[in-house]
Amino acid sequence: MTDASKPTDGHPDQLWRGIRLRWWGCMVGIAGGIFDTVALSSLGVSFATNGWDGRPLIAAYFGASFAGLGYLLGALIESQRRERRANAVVQEQTEAIAAARARLAQSEKLAALGQLAATVAHEVRNPLGVMRSAAQTLAETSPDDVDTAQASSFIIEEIDRLANVVNSLLTFARPLHIEARAVDVAELFDRALLLARDELTPKQLRVERTPHAAGLPLVEADPDLLCQVLLGLIANAAEAAPRGSAVSLEARATDGLVHLAVIDAGPGIAPELRARIFEPFYTTRPRGTGLGLAIARQIIEAHGGHLDVDAAPGGGARFTIRLPAARGAALAA
Repeated sequence: MTDASKPTDGHPDQLWRGIRLRWWGCMVGIAGGIFDTVALSSLGVSFATNGWDGRPLIAAYFGASFAGLGYLLGALIESQRRERRANAVVQEQTEAIAAARARLAQSEKLAALGQLAATVAHEVRNPLGVMRSAAQTLAETSPDDVDTAQASSFIIEEIDRLANVVNSLLTFARPLHIEARAVDVAELFDRALLLARDELTPKQLRVERTPHAAGLPLVEADPDLLCQVLLGLIANAAEAAPRGSAVSLEARATDGLVHLAVIDAGPGIAPELRARIFEPFYTTRPRGTGLGLAIARQIIEAHGGHLDVDAAPGGGARFTIRLPAARGAALAA
């Protein structure tokens, strides 16, 4: 919808502006007529007829002619401005309609996906639980049989992977319930890194953090959901990073926004794939579900923020979360 604070064509300010523009055109035209008359007189042009000085008449004629021209020119300029304003309003309304249609289509997709996920969960979870229990029992009853132990372990891993897919489907399709409060960025990093130790330790990855994160403004967010997003980004970075390299966590504040970035030293993400990796079910990993980044962006956008990816300065990928600072939070110097 059009912002009520923006004057429209029928707004008194716009009407008076158009009137003033026309009359300024008239005044400039009158001044131009008088100036031309005086200039011609100074060049020796005579406007006398039968001994009568015709300069006032000529000045009035030039002034009236130029005033009419100035009025028309002012009207033309105002008409062009009005047309530009109308085009801007039409463009704004068109974009609003397109955004509303996109939201409606997304809502319909999520509703259909939710029904599908609920059906899949109902039909699959119980059989998966039975099969997992049977595989565990088989492994426990034949502890000395290496082949049986390996087969049981493989079955359990695959069952857990399928269960994770079902849970991801349910998470993506379920409406988010956000319990927002003021969250400290440094505490959020501490919590996410504590939970990500199992991903960082096996590859001996070191963590580099922004030293002044504690001085940043608070963010208004659900700490559990935001930690979930950060944990997923750190896990992805740990998977992509070479052994012994660094995973960097950066934080800064600009223009009322808090920027949180997770950076790895891996191969990076090709430019043509940077938009697609946030699409549901799109993945470049052989055993990925294609829902992790889609859920992460869904969570961030539900907080009024943005999640995107670009190339890190030294190579690798940089995922950046942009969130509004909590109300009343002062930006760090």
